Amino acid sequence: MATIKDVAERAGVTVTTVSRVLNNRGYISEETREKVHRVMREMQYQPNEIARSLSRKKTMILGVIIPTIAHPFFAELTNYIEKYASQRGYKILLCNSRMNQGKEKEYIDMLTSNRVDGMFMSSHTLEVDEYKKLKQPIITFDRRIADIPYVSSDNEQGGIYAAELLLKKECRKIAHITGNLGLDLLSNQRTDGFVRTLRAQGVEPIVIELGPDVFESEGYEQVITSLLEQNPDIDGIFTSSDILAMNVIKVCMGKGIDIPGRIKLIGYDDIEMASLVTPALTTIKQPIEEMAERAVHLLDGLIRGEEIKNENVLPVTLVERGST
Repeated sequence: MATIKDVAERAGVTVTTVSRVLNNRGYISEETREKVHRVMREMQYQPNEIARSLSRKKTMILGVIIPTIAHPFFAELTNYIEKYASQRGYKILLCNSRMNQGKEKEYIDMLTSNRVDGMFMSSHTLEVDEYKKLKQPIITFDRRIADIPYVSSDNEQGGIYAAELLLKKECRKIAHITGNLGLDLLSNQRTDGFVRTLRAQGVEPIVIELGPDVFESEGYEQVITSLLEQNPDIDGIFTSSDILAMNVIKVCMGKGIDIPGRIKLIGYDDIEMASLVTPALTTIKQPIEEMAERAVHLLDGLIRGEEIKNENVLPVTLVERGST
């Protein structure tokens, strides 16, 4: 079995250089990096990850706990987290909590026992003390948990943008479909900004709140169908996610309701599918890639013992397409 010394000798470099390539640390020319990787492949060299972890007191593994990878927003977010974590030499362990307390606790215990260097949390079902007592650094998404640093989009401004556009389009019977407002989520500020802006103009919106399984789409169509049947004069809808908005399009098509002719529709997130549906979806764009990059940068900083900002709020933009 080849050793790191064997790789160094064949590549014509020092053991230290091979170690730097393996750990993605220090300056190494691209030519040298490629040569070392080529020799490792030729010799079928496999580094001893346990030994490496012990020597540097780091596993170079990050835990990612999300509600569900099946939701396109979290799929895109996780994709970018992995991209930027990999650039810094980290690998990720991905966990689906399904917003279940028991599963989330099990995953946190698993990540802790595997000595991950840090965690990204986009699920928050446990008591605050459960997170505060963890030794690993944590960054949260759209969750404010005690004094743990977080990354989010400007949710309140997103709600304001949506309300202003529907008012501009002369909508007056407006509905808003959102997640569970009983949960302590920064994303609920979308509702705050939206409702406050409409009320300032004398418009009282219909707010439909989903149940605890907000990321499970099975019941969306029933909720939307009931809303439209009970309020046939609705002329504007703002949903708290693009997936919800796409379900509105599906239900309206089935009922022969024209979008945007009869109902103007706005989503939130700007996932990749938003521009592919018909009509193309007007939405509030979260900078998903930038949020992931910022989160990886912050968590890496915490792991290195650096001081970082607790509140990291990135701007949103209105992307107007065919649904308005």
